[in-house]
Amino acid sequence: MKTTDPLADMLTRIRNACKAKQKKVDVPSSVMKKGVAQLLLQHNFISNFVEVEDNKQNLLRIFLKYDHENNSFISGLLRISKPSLRIYADKKQLDQMRREVGLTILSTSKGILTHHQAKEAQVGGEVLFKVW
Repeated sequence: MKTTDPLADMLTRIRNACKAKQKKVDVPSSVMKKGVAQLLLQHNFISNFVEVEDNKQNLLRIFLKYDHENNSFISGLLRISKPSLRIYADKKQLDQMRREVGLTILSTSKGILTHHQAKEAQVGGEVLFKVW
């Protein structure tokens, strides 16, 4: 089945797997999803991810991270820009995001970046989602 918003599908799968205390979750692979998984790994929200070969489409296997009390490192995921309503932020608006709790992920001309990286690179872009 084809999804209209593959990134929202990925975030929903991760959110549901965290609530179910699963160790891993599989999502269909894409370049954008790999970039998102790489940022989540760099900022210690997940423990690892690997690309798994499949006959139809490659999968990203994302290994979720939990603390010693079995609480997920991902407390929440919120999709901001959607196919029906795109949300963009220029480099001036990134200062407001720095004061907010969590991490904001953007799609920029320099790739998938956090709001901190986008501010340093002095680029704006589409605000994809927030994770905390």
